[in-house]
Amino acid sequence: MSLEIVAARATDPGPRALVEASQGLMRAMFRPDQNHFLPIEALTAPDIRFLVARDEEALLGCGALHVKPGYGELKSVFVRDAARGRGVGAALISGLEAAARAEGLALLRLETADELAAACRLYERHGYARRGPFDAYAENGCSVFMEKRL
Repeated sequence: MSLEIVAARATDPGPRALVEASQGLMRAMFRPDQNHFLPIEALTAPDIRFLVARDEEALLGCGALHVKPGYGELKSVFVRDAARGRGVGAALISGLEAAARAEGLALLRLETADELAAACRLYERHGYARRGPFDAYAENGCSVFMEKRL
C-alpha cells in the first residue's frame, strides 16, 4: 500500500465524508456532553491544519492539528474501518506532528476516551502520556487526556 499524507480541505466531499463518519461514530458512542469534536466548517479555520491519508484508490483517514498558544491539539483523528491495522493512524499522527513542528510547537495534547482503547494504545505507542484535563475540558467520566513533548 502506497500511503500519502496530504493537506486537504475538510469541507470537500471526500474529507467531509471521513469527518462525518468520525462524528457519527462519536455520536453513537458518547453523550453530547462527552463529544468534543469540532464542526466540519471549523476544521477550515486559519488555526487548523487538516490532513488526509490516501492510497492510490481512496481516502483512508483524516486528522487535524488545532494550533493554540504554546501547544497544538490533535482533533478528528479517524481511520476508516477497512484501513485499520495498516499503519494509517500512525502515518496521520506522524504527519500531524510534522505540521506541529513546522508551526514551532513543542507540545501536543489531545482528548480521547477509554472506550476508544485502540486509539489510546496508538497514542501511547507514539509517546503520548496521560494527563489531567486541559484548556476548557473537564472530567466527564469517559475522557482521556494525553500529551507529548516533541
